[in-house]
Amino acid sequence: MKSFLFTTLLLAPLAAFHAADTPTPRDDAAWLREKGHMIFHDAFEREEDGNLAKAIGNGWNSATADRVPKTKMADLDEGSLKIASASKEAKHAAHIHHEAGFTDGGAVIRFRFPGLSQGESLQLGFVDRELKGVHAGHLCYGILSQSSITLIDHKTGTMNLEVKKKRDDFLARKVKPPAEFEALLNSKKVVVPWKADHEWHELVLVTEGDEMRLSLDGKVIGSHHSEGYAHPMKRWFSFLVPNTVWIDDVKIWKVK
Repeated sequence: MKSFLFTTLLLAPLAAFHAADTPTPRDDAAWLREKGHMIFHDAFEREEDGNLAKAIGNGWNSATADRVPKTKMADLDEGSLKIASASKEAKHAAHIHHEAGFTDGGAVIRFRFPGLSQGESLQLGFVDRELKGVHAGHLCYGILSQSSITLIDHKTGTMNLEVKKKRDDFLARKVKPPAEFEALLNSKKVVVPWKADHEWHELVLVTEGDEMRLSLDGKVIGSHHSEGYAHPMKRWFSFLVPNTVWIDDVKIWKVK
């Protein structure tokens, strides 16, 4: 028997599923400043202390650094956090996180793809490791590739253990999932086109109720509604980097 949660998700009217929402014409950096308060700021004006999990300092932690203790994946240089993931050796993309703690709020960062590796990408978002029923507590992320930006609700999508088990079973049996299952997964994300470059950009990622929004340089690029975004406790702000990305001036804001 399907559990109550999985049955509820699949029985949701397919007409309610949508791949994209019209971006909201607003300034989310201003919304954070006016409605919230800053709970963390890091300009990375220091040197790192070694290569291990807490080497970045100022409360940052890496879930992958200790796998490759002789390899520097996080370099504090010229006031920036320069990430170069040893993904092959660590068998995982570099995962770096900091305590957050809000229901509504978000993060403002500056980032750059430096052009040091092919297919540079950046995944950033929110995690609650105390949440049961979701793989590693992954809640929701914005994912920037070379050609697109994705907003995704993992809590009620592919990281929900019931959904993940079902998906893994289809993959293991090399069976095409039913249309309603694919519709469920597609409803949990939005993908918008974007062309990456090697310039510095200001990125704002916020959750407000059941909506997540991502802005670049003051303009909302993507907006998506899904119930997982309303999770009441975003305990961590997290970066997942499979190759090379530079990060600067991270600010975490709590609205409520």
